[in-house]
Amino acid sequence: MSNEQVAPETKGVAVQVLATIDLGPEIEGMTGRQLRMRLVTIEPGGVFGPIHNHKDRPGVVYILEGTITDHRNGGDTDYGPGVGWPEDRDTTHWLENKGTVPAREISVDIVMQE
Repeated sequence: MSNEQVAPETKGVAVQVLATIDLGPEIEGMTGRQLRMRLVTIEPGGVFGPIHNHKDRPGVVYILEGTITDHRNGGDTDYGPGVGWPEDRDTTHWLENKGTVPAREISVDIVMQE
């Protein structure tokens, strides 16, 4: 398979910001960045797309319930509760819920402040 993937646009996704920390006062050289924690819910048939990367936006994901399919590098991996994955500068992917119940994840990343 090609590394070029086509992902549908985002649908059936709700994102709730749970907490943020301004990293500028916390860590030298991090001015303008924040640590962010979100609860992401992907409904059955939902897609968190389009394909996107994590260059300059590293993070980690932990699955609370349901199953999320992570599409990257021409393949896909299913992750269920209690499992997660890193999202580093080499990550280019999109997510999907192929299941019949909502999938919920905690996503923690470092982003530019809005």
